[in-house]
Amino acid sequence: MDRKEIQEQRIRGYFIEATREMLKGEGLRSINVRAVAERAGYSYATLYNYFKDIKELVFICVKGFQDEAEAIIAAETSSVPQGKEKIRAIMKSYLKYFVQYPGIFELFFVEKMNDIGASQPTSSLIYSFPDRLCADEWQYCIANNQVSEEKAALLKNQLRFVVTGMLLFYMHRGQPADHTEFLTMADAQLNHILSF
Repeated sequence: MDRKEIQEQRIRGYFIEATREMLKGEGLRSINVRAVAERAGYSYATLYNYFKDIKELVFICVKGFQDEAEAIIAAETSSVPQGKEKIRAIMKSYLKYFVQYPGIFELFFVEKMNDIGASQPTSSLIYSFPDRLCADEWQYCIANNQVSEEKAALLKNQLRFVVTGMLLFYMHRGQPADHTEFLTMADAQLNHILSF
């Protein structure tokens, strides 16, 4: 890699890191070309030398947050036996991640993607995230005749909606008010959904 390529990667990295920091701390509403460029230490025109538009930067950050979450979840669940126990552990770790990083939760589940004209890939990436996290485990359960493909598809949807709903009520409505109670409720819901 020559000097120019190294410099280009470094400048791209500055823009990506500035966007990540702003999304984590201030949310999607803080994101615009001028604000990101200012945070990165460059002019807004320079941003267009490295990215098609601000949507591309948000997409890169969403993917980066998912990669970060996936690594944390994998580390936290590495010793859990394969199958529905692992699905339960993955979803509990997923809940924990978003409670720990409320700015990322806001970006993924509260902000309107059309506020920045976000394209379908960003929305689809977020929507399918729980499925991707648990894909191997669902395949294991299906292959071992613990659940049919049709039932697994229904349970995946149920998990996605229940977990997201619980996060919304807990983080935005303070229901339940106590974190321990939230975890107890989450356990009960996961146990119910994964009782096959």
